[in-house]
Amino acid sequence: MILVTGGAGFIGSNFVLDWLAQSNEPVVNVDKLTYAGNLNNLLALQGRPEHIFVRVDIRDTAGIEALLNTHKPRAIVHFAAESHVDRSIHGPGEFISTNINGTFSMLEAARAYWTGLPEAECAGFRFLHVSTDEVFGSLGDADPAFSETTAYAPNSPYSASKAAADHLVRSYHHTYGLPTLTTNCSNNYGPYHFPEKLIPLMIANALAGKALPVYGDGKNVRDWLYVSDHCAAIRQVLQKGRCGETYNIGGWNEKTNLEVVHTLCAILDELKPNAGHASYREQIHFVTDRPGHDRRYAIDARKIERELGWKPVETFESGIKKTVQWYLDNQTWVAEVQSGAYQNWVEKNYNQRDTAVTTQDGKP
Repeated sequence: MILVTGGAGFIGSNFVLDWLAQSNEPVVNVDKLTYAGNLNNLLALQGRPEHIFVRVDIRDTAGIEALLNTHKPRAIVHFAAESHVDRSIHGPGEFISTNINGTFSMLEAARAYWTGLPEAECAGFRFLHVSTDEVFGSLGDADPAFSETTAYAPNSPYSASKAAADHLVRSYHHTYGLPTLTTNCSNNYGPYHFPEKLIPLMIANALAGKALPVYGDGKNVRDWLYVSDHCAAIRQVLQKGRCGETYNIGGWNEKTNLEVVHTLCAILDELKPNAGHASYREQIHFVTDRPGHDRRYAIDARKIERELGWKPVETFESGIKKTVQWYLDNQTWVAEVQSGAYQNWVEKNYNQRDTAVTTQDGKP
């Protein structure tokens, strides 16, 4: 049995679904069910005894300890985190509390549990912490991609809170011997992605006839990783990773934000043409950039391929088309997550930004 935190969120729910599609090994799924935690992501697992969901806050050390002692997992996969940069700018406190204090609580509970295990089970136990490439800061156009030895230089409250969590995980391995693993991934996309992030937001807005807000000049670069590839990489790290090591997980797909939006528009033009036959690109608007917006992220994922034999299966072209089709096929899911609270957030984050209508060549 394994214990997964944040297993009702975007990446966590995809991981749980993938895990139980390939194995009957049970999962204890721990999630607080904040705005981005959604049990509808897990409807396919209804009636599966291998899936045990428990609503609990990862900051509740005693509650996590009780779950560990009851279910006796052989590993913890720690996804639970506040993850949206814009939200961290508007309200950093929750990010500090969840991402730093919550990871500390998880480490304390794991250490108490691990030290009480029989020798054989103690040797096989793992604590896998899922982190982000944003801890490394921003790259220039010609800079080499982030490697596992790149110095940390976080630039937002979100990335700073994740960097602090990474350092805590490292310290628990080196100080206490806790068998930890850390992964730093690039931008994920795919099914069940909450529509505050770039790709699902653009799909939802395009279909609703709303503006497609692109920050700044749209030339910020991200490496895009299809979520099922990420899940496969985590399984490989959990199975074969060396304790105390970190592994970068990337898709080898560097794209500017504007390239991503143009690709989404082209796919929607093909799969769901506008009634008036106008391209969705006509809905693109450039808006005021967010503070401290990192210019470029890029992941060097050669270590995980060399040592563990993992590399992504999906290209950006194949993964993004699957993603758009999933959102077209799951409009009920999208409508249900776009609650009043979601609309209030969108209004808070976007409506106060200066906008300018763009031409189809992407110029303001």
